Amino acid sequence: MNVALLGYGYAGKTLHAPLIRSVRGLHLTAVMSSRAVPDVTVVRSADEVFADPTVDLVVIATPNDTHYDLAHRALAAGKHVVVDKPFTITPEEASALIAQAPATARLLSVFHNRRWDADFLTVRQLIAGGELGDVVHFESHFDRYRPVIQNRWREGPGPGAGIWFDLGSHLVDQALQLFGPPEAVFADLALQRTGAVAVDYFHVLLRYARLRLVLHGSNLVAETVRRFEVHGTGGSFVKYGLDTQEDSLKRGEHPGGPGWGADPRDGVLTAWIDGAPQVRQVPMIPGNYPAYYEAVRDAIEEGAPNPVPPEEALAVMNVLELAARSAAEGRQLPY
Repeated sequence: MNVALLGYGYAGKTLHAPLIRSVRGLHLTAVMSSRAVPDVTVVRSADEVFADPTVDLVVIATPNDTHYDLAHRALAAGKHVVVDKPFTITPEEASALIAQAPATARLLSVFHNRRWDADFLTVRQLIAGGELGDVVHFESHFDRYRPVIQNRWREGPGPGAGIWFDLGSHLVDQALQLFGPPEAVFADLALQRTGAVAVDYFHVLLRYARLRLVLHGSNLVAETVRRFEVHGTGGSFVKYGLDTQEDSLKRGEHPGGPGWGADPRDGVLTAWIDGAPQVRQVPMIPGNYPAYYEAVRDAIEEGAPNPVPPEEALAVMNVLELAARSAAEGRQLPY
């Protein structure tokens, strides 16, 4: 299956290109870029890709505000489409693509790769297995230390910029996968760095009947903090540090190779048994980003399930937009 990648910035170069190349049956044949790309044909416009009858799958890794237009045109050209997260910059755009896709008989999927993080896979298994009982408090952090603003679109003033759309979309997707849609959303979004023009801090509360779910991210956290904190009627689980796969890709390691996705930082599970705390280390299930593209291949070739259906990505967009409104209005909003 021939794949064309639109965009060779950070996401295209670091994530999509190596993952596509690692999956049997997928052949990265063209990249739309203004720079040279080794071992692949470089094109200067999306129109060249859409007009190429040999291209089966188009992967869109361009700035967020271009996702809708490029995905719309790719579907209209008869291509299967993968869109990097966030799906679009508004739920209305996402809904329009969802309405368009069935008439084209082509796959439309969204790259929410952090469903395959080692720690998320482990947390999901612990919750599903009932080891924490009924979860009543869940915190998910994506913090970094980037005090200097970089000259790139993600930190600029345009629509879809800022870490709420960038990192928050990962945390929202994971939350919805675990617990479904909330009853209400209360959000605080801020610009904390000197000279910031895009959101670089978020603290978002998703309210459920019993559960309280906190999503937090900041660009001014120098210390390694808790990635997950989960408390339930049967005990608690805590995990520090981020999944290792993105750093492995930055170093040029081959996805799916020996030791791929291993996270050396165990989590800690504290369960109350017979009135006393029982503490044990919990090794992480290996992370597996290549699984996303393997599933995309199988969905196209064999009719297997879409790994991230666009309807699920639309649900993420709804929460992203609702949180932005909540922060702007300073009040909780019903979902």
